[in-house]
Amino acid sequence: MRRMIHSLCWAIGGVVLGLGSLLSTSAVTAADQLPVVYTEDFEKGADNWQPMDPAQWKVKKTDQGQVFSQHEKKTKYKPPHRSPTNIAILKDVVVGDFELKTKVQSTHVDYGHRDACLVFGYQDPSHFYYVHLGKQGDDRANQIFIVNDSARAKISLTTTPGTNWEERWHDVKVVRKVADGTIEIYFDDMNKPVMTAKDKTFAWGQIGVGTFDDTADYDNLELRGVKVEKK
Repeated sequence: MRRMIHSLCWAIGGVVLGLGSLLSTSAVTAADQLPVVYTEDFEKGADNWQPMDPAQWKVKKTDQGQVFSQHEKKTKYKPPHRSPTNIAILKDVVVGDFELKTKVQSTHVDYGHRDACLVFGYQDPSHFYYVHLGKQGDDRANQIFIVNDSARAKISLTTTPGTNWEERWHDVKVVRKVADGTIEIYFDDMNKPVMTAKDKTFAWGQIGVGTFDDTADYDNLELRGVKVEKK
């Protein structure tokens, strides 16, 4: 009888410990979830966005609603250093840590460096990060880059042979953690990054969308993060 009571106590204790661990894990997960600071579906236009060349961009009606379309390849924008020319920056929202999700569709004819780009940590035209999602990877394509008062430089630690731009919409996510410099890029699979980097140069900045020198459409953007004052 004593042995049965002892075993029962151990069993109850195990359940309590297991439940406590589960609750603790749930609490950590909830605490780690960044708040939503901006969402965009472009149904009311794109007044919150600043294209480097407004002639390249328009809000386009499609079967799934309105999208933000960077439809012109040629641009009048000349960046101070070698970096993407066809981008639009989200106005007035500056973040430190963040998680950015959006849908993107490449609309350019297929070729080796066919790309779309997401900009982040943007402080001015000479200081920012971007990810180049290019069809064929090399030192200039399908990498994470930094623009730091000089031509863009690759900072990727890991990447893939290339980004497969099928003629459809794709899900993209960018995760940034300032404390340890983490940068993670996800493409379609939101659980496993396709590119990673570690860099602490820019601890805050704006986000942006576009291409290096191609064309693409964007829709259904969600930005979670820690808002900060622009320095």
